[in-house]
Amino acid sequence: MNKKRKISLLIFLILILIVVNYNFLDSVLINFFDNSETFFVERVIDGDTFVINKTSVRMLGINTPERGEKYYAEAKEFLSKKVLNKSVKLEFGKEKYDLYKRILAYTFTDENVNLEIVKNGFANFYFPSGKDKYYSEFYTAWENCVKKNINLCEKSTDKCADCIFLEQFDVASQKIIFENTCGFDCNLNNWWIKDEGRKKFIFDNFILKKNSYVEIVVGNFTNTPQKLFWKNEKYVWTETGDTLFLRDSSGKLVLWKNY
Repeated sequence: MNKKRKISLLIFLILILIVVNYNFLDSVLINFFDNSETFFVERVIDGDTFVINKTSVRMLGINTPERGEKYYAEAKEFLSKKVLNKSVKLEFGKEKYDLYKRILAYTFTDENVNLEIVKNGFANFYFPSGKDKYYSEFYTAWENCVKKNINLCEKSTDKCADCIFLEQFDVASQKIIFENTCGFDCNLNNWWIKDEGRKKFIFDNFILKKNSYVEIVVGNFTNTPQKLFWKNEKYVWTETGDTLFLRDSSGKLVLWKNY
């Protein structure tokens, strides 16, 4: 075999090895992180994401407001005070990376930083991959935050906040039914529904008549007075568990329902 053919064969074998062992190489990188005691936080991106070793870390169990939303800046500032230019410990969940190749982890100083963010009302709890060993702590933290009535947990003072009830929450059919139990019409313009993640439905110039109901279903169909469609989504509510948050036009909490 001549030298050129040998080189070509070697390159081919190296490429095969890389392809076959990609997951192995990936696990080696993860194990490197797992075996490290602490990491130095170089930068905070937003309320639930920061940077170590030039790699983004997406904090597990929480979802903070996006840029332009209420409490975005406050959540980022809160996280910065907790971790920026400090050493933290990371604890990894079921999955080590998300779709954006960010590390997924719980973050610890002398406390569970992720949990503290929920306790202080700068995030709702968020478990898209299913409930883990920390789930009950985060759920309780959110309940206590609602009782404290602070930040994202602050109760709506709109006169219709006590009128709107969740009559049905059908995950299988991706359907919600709200009823107005008051003896007057409720203007729900710019009220919005959200899951634990980023999916949001906004009521557009909608009035829920007194003693009547409205149905919201995931799908791209034409709205009717009593049936609205959550467009451009294949699904909203996950089978592994999720939460519905209803907020008024100022972003204050009207109700929430978990399953």
